Parts: sequence; C-alpha cells; structure tokens
Amino acid sequence: MRRKINIKRELKPDLTYQSLKIAKFTNYVMESGKKNTARAIVADCLEAIKEQAKVENPMEVFETALKNTAPQMEVRSRRVGGANYQVPREVRESRKNALSMKWIIDAARSKKGKPIALKLADEIIAASKNEGEAVKKRENVHKMAEANKAFAHFAW
Repeated sequence: MRRKINIKRELKPDLTYQSLKIAKFTNYVMESGKKNTARAIVADCLEAIKEQAKVENPMEVFETALKNTAPQMEVRSRRVGGANYQVPREVRESRKNALSMKWIIDAARSKKGKPIALKLADEIIAASKNEGEAVKKRENVHKMAEANKAFAHFAW
C-alpha cells in the first residue's frame, strides 16, 4: 500500500522579527497547543539573549547557534540480511534545522531551577559559542556516523 503524501503547510513568519526560523522555533517550544505561551517564552528568550550577550540583534546569535548545532551526518538504521546496521547519511537542510532546534530545546528543558525562557537563552548563547549540551549532541551524532563509515555502502 502506498504511503500518504505529506503536505507541507506554509508557515507565516514571526511578527516581531519577520523570521520563518523563529516561527518554527516557537512551534517546537509549544506544548499542548498553547501558542501564545510559546510566543511569550521565545520573546522573553530573545530579550534575555539581547541583555546577556550584549548584542543589538539577538537573531544573529540565534542563527549562529542553529548553524553550530546542525548536524552534517547522522546514522539511520538499515536491516540487511537479518542484521541491523547503522548507516551514515547526509542530513537534508530542513532536517538540520529541525534537529538543531529540537536539541537546543531538549537541552534547555533538561536543566533545572530557572524559567524556560532563561534556560533557552543560556543554551542558545552557549551553542553560539560552540559549547553546551546541544553541541555535544551534534558531536556524538558525528562520532557515531564516523564510527559506522564502514557501512556507508548500505546507503539507500
């Protein structure tokens, strides 16, 4: 049976920064359909970045953080002859952004003791400096891909 074709919905840019990436990030932050709460969290996060990093435009720090946490390679599981192999694959641009946003948010949520907006701001600033949990996650993914380079001929 054929798979259902996934229809990509058109996303409207963020109202404050006119950025599609911020709008997407807001959607990833959102829980239980509470978009206004997510918007407030992201707005507070960007304000905190502006204050902590002492920059005029927090979008530059955000873009740098996304670029630093985006993976180039990842491993995908492939079953060949009764054995599962971790096959290294290059990552599509849209998936790079999705993974880096998810990793930043997961790293911020794993911390304790501060409001989520401040934890997100700390993680984004750390990622823009090539530090933090999200960057470590990317490094681990790259190490896995490097270690399984021998199975690259199973790529599909």
